[in-house]
Amino acid sequence: MAIEIERKFLVVGPYKHLAAASSRIRQGYICSGRGRTVRVRLRDEQGYFTIKGPSRDGGLSRYEFEKEISRDEALSLLALCEPGLIDKTRYIVPFGGHDFEVDEFYGENEGLTVAEVELSSADEAVELPPFAGKEVTGDRRYYNSSLRVSPYRDWKESSAD
Repeated sequence: MAIEIERKFLVVGPYKHLAAASSRIRQGYICSGRGRTVRVRLRDEQGYFTIKGPSRDGGLSRYEFEKEISRDEALSLLALCEPGLIDKTRYIVPFGGHDFEVDEFYGENEGLTVAEVELSSADEAVELPPFAGKEVTGDRRYYNSSLRVSPYRDWKESSAD
C-alpha cells in the first residue's frame, strides 16, 4: 500500500526562476466524497488514473494508487468526470534536498498558487524555500477535489488568508 505524505503551503514570492521543469495539468474527478477520490489527470500528453483514500494525521498522509494511462484514455475519462475540472501549471522547484511542486491555477481558481512537498515520513525535516508562506496542510479548501466545487474565486476575502 502506497502512502502519500506531503505538506502544503501558500506561495508568497517568486518561484518560476528556480523551476527545473514545468507541465500543464488538467484533471477531473470521477467521484469524490468522504475524503476518497478517483481522479483522472492529463499531464502534458501523459494520462494518469489515481485513487486516493481519506487523509490521516491531520491531512499529512493518505493512501494513493496511481497508474499511467494513455492520452486518449485520459481524455475519454475526463468526459465522464463530475463538473469542475482543475486546470493548472505545475513547476518543479528543487530546494533544500526536496522537490517542491508549485501549482499555479487557472480558470475559476485563478490567483491561487500552492506549493507541496512530498516526504518519506511524517516527521521528516524540510527546509522551506523563501516563497513558502502559510502552511495549509490538512485545510480541505486547498484540496483539488474541493477547489472544483468551491473554487478560489468564490471564497470570501477573509477566509482566503
